[in-house]
Amino acid sequence: MTIAETFTSRDVENYPFPFPRDQYRYSANVEPAGERRIVIDGHYRCELDERARILASDPSRAQCLPHMEPAAWDAMLTVMHELAESYPDHMMLDRLGGEAPSYRWRNTLLGIDDTFVFGDPGSLSSPPLTYIFGQVQEDVVLLDQREDQMWGDAGVVTFAADWSFGFDVGMSFLQIHGPVPRLHSEKIATRAHEFIKRLQPSQSYRRTNWTLTVDGKLDTSTESYPEWGRDRRTLADGPTEDVGERLFLRTEVQHLIRLPHSNAVMFLIRTYLLPFAAIATVPEWADRLYRVLEDLPLDMADYKGVSRTRGAGMRWLNVYGGVVP
Repeated sequence: MTIAETFTSRDVENYPFPFPRDQYRYSANVEPAGERRIVIDGHYRCELDERARILASDPSRAQCLPHMEPAAWDAMLTVMHELAESYPDHMMLDRLGGEAPSYRWRNTLLGIDDTFVFGDPGSLSSPPLTYIFGQVQEDVVLLDQREDQMWGDAGVVTFAADWSFGFDVGMSFLQIHGPVPRLHSEKIATRAHEFIKRLQPSQSYRRTNWTLTVDGKLDTSTESYPEWGRDRRTLADGPTEDVGERLFLRTEVQHLIRLPHSNAVMFLIRTYLLPFAAIATVPEWADRLYRVLEDLPLDMADYKGVSRTRGAGMRWLNVYGGVVP
């Protein structure tokens, strides 16, 4: 069975195709969040196993600066409430009696049945962010608001797309986005920063981002570049017929949620992958993806890391995907 054949029709139906038009430029592109901000799908076990493997080999992917501990507990409880509401057959959160804020958390998909005291690290098997984000497919960064800035001071990020959470932790929002071309000159970063600062408690918004990934790898962080960087070269120099199975459109659905108690902002990043062969089953998607790749300015293509692969992708879409240039 080929890689592309492991993706089902449901994966295609649920894929968040990121292009509303034939041209892509940076924008804040935020919209109110939908009903579900955390989604469990058929890749649940596989992706959680991959997260556990990455954290075991590189613990720096999960960090929480000391002043962010209250926000981490706030984020954990918020995610638990979200899961219990969205998946009541499998996820249950019950407030227990007594003076201490005690809870029982059950996740039947993973066989978890734990009780804990909110704010007591000794009552959990691992720190709160690591505990709960070992049970969802999303990455997370917690943003602290102080000195009129947003700071990325905590998170669990195992599926980064060509960046390093371990390097960025403790930086401001504007510092983190400093290398992105056009984002500052066109004042997109400033507008996004101001938007996040104005988020009200329990408000949430979503946006999308995208890139191309070879061989369906979720972890394309800068730390693991030696493992995936060569894949772009082998794809670009290899036979065109292999591209449909090897080259993936990678879409991130990002949610911004103002946490209710700590006032931190929870930035969720869910990564979806779909091979070009599966994208070609939707002719409108194949045509639009071709147009976007063709039009993408060189500086943006370089930053997104698609300069080597977009030509191969466009050739495959033309020869095998039914796209007429």
